Amino acid sequence: MLRFPLSSFSDGFSTPLPTLPPIGWQILAVAVWLGLIGLLAEGLRRSGGSAEAVRKVVHMGTGNVILLAWWLDMPAWMGISASILFGIITLLSYRFPILPGLNSVGRKSFGTFFYAVSIGALTAAFWQTAPYYAVMGILIMVWGDGLAALIGQRWGNHPYKLWGMQKSWEGSLTMFGMSYIVSILLLMGIHGNLWQLWLISLIIAATATALEAFSKLGVDNLTVPIGSAIVAFWLNQALLV
Repeated sequence: MLRFPLSSFSDGFSTPLPTLPPIGWQILAVAVWLGLIGLLAEGLRRSGGSAEAVRKVVHMGTGNVILLAWWLDMPAWMGISASILFGIITLLSYRFPILPGLNSVGRKSFGTFFYAVSIGALTAAFWQTAPYYAVMGILIMVWGDGLAALIGQRWGNHPYKLWGMQKSWEGSLTMFGMSYIVSILLLMGIHGNLWQLWLISLIIAATATALEAFSKLGVDNLTVPIGSAIVAFWLNQALLV
């Protein structure tokens, strides 16, 4: 048991610190991380940041909690339960002003809800046996899709239209590059530096970029992570086994 020494006090007694079970510390770690992201987003909002910038800070910050969950070896049921709860909250927020900072993007979008669904689906599918596929899919969505939107809006000087939606080459190239980096780093950590990994990562990045190009109603928050994870799983089974 952890104890805080009180020898400096005149009574000389020692008082034990409160103890938590492992799951309690896991929940506390996640809560602290999400609290820091919330403070950062609120600070950005108060300093005059755009609604889209605030939304992307939350999008990227909360998504990275998957790394914390992986490091702490959190059970799958926690991730699935959290995604269900957050999914319900986001559905309610489309009717009530619960999450105005996340849903005020200037267009009709269910991206926040799809975000929750994708995390729950990937956790249910891969967490018990191959969690790195879930991590890969979510991080591709977090870093690829998140930075693609920010860079595309800020420096997207070469637009193109696809299925009636306007994108930019700058944003799509960012999506491709970040998806490739996430894929190769995770795969190298699992299998080692094999030539197949470079090819697999290229295919994953191309798939994620193509899926992100179709983002009507925010559906890319569902198709990008799930599609990337499935392609990664299938290619690894086909080329590395």
